[in-house]
Amino acid sequence: MGLLALAIAPGIAICIFIYLKDKYNKEPIGMLVLAFFLGMLSILPAVIIQVTYTKIFGEQMGQDLLYVAIFAFLVVAISEEGSKLMVLRLFFYSRKAFDDPFDGIMYAIMVGMGFATLENIGYVYQQGMETAITRMFLSVPAHGTFAVLMGYYVGLAKFDTARRGRYFFFSLLFPVLFHGSFDFFLFSGIAWLQVIGALASFVIAIRLSLKAIRRKQLLARDHFNGVDSITGKDNALF
Repeated sequence: MGLLALAIAPGIAICIFIYLKDKYNKEPIGMLVLAFFLGMLSILPAVIIQVTYTKIFGEQMGQDLLYVAIFAFLVVAISEEGSKLMVLRLFFYSRKAFDDPFDGIMYAIMVGMGFATLENIGYVYQQGMETAITRMFLSVPAHGTFAVLMGYYVGLAKFDTARRGRYFFFSLLFPVLFHGSFDFFLFSGIAWLQVIGALASFVIAIRLSLKAIRRKQLLARDHFNGVDSITGKDNALF
């Protein structure tokens, strides 16, 4: 029971943290719970893709850094972030409750933390307490930053139809870049890369996520007050 609590706690804590940041138009709790559980289910297509492509690439390439890069970016990051984005787009983007610029981040976090929590349970039960503590402060929060970046751009796509295609592209591109970078360093097997590279990627993603949250809070405030501060303005983070 203790391991299960440690596996679940970080994802729930991040969900609550982001929920409290949604100051102007709270989402229905039932919708958020649904997003969390659909996020857990989104792990299935990602696992299928990873198992399939790992076998293909493993037969063609050795365990070198090129293999690690392909696996981190083109297999793990794309399959996982693509699965999350698919759930977000198919089940929540067109919902009536998705009526606020901050909602992209809110639903993306719930989907992302559902995914990360189920993944975390698997790792923790296989590898024990040390893994539970490490992932509590690193891997699960990293998934949180990927979700914030995804949700930031999905929210922009919802309210700026002129740039919708561009923002949807960014909603996958930037989570994949940061997720792939984070995993590449961790999978490299090189100690200094694992520490310095993964932490650097994580810190940059956290800074951008906090910037995205602050910016979306301002956009949500304007929207709540009847001001359109999205349309006609480039709100890209980069």
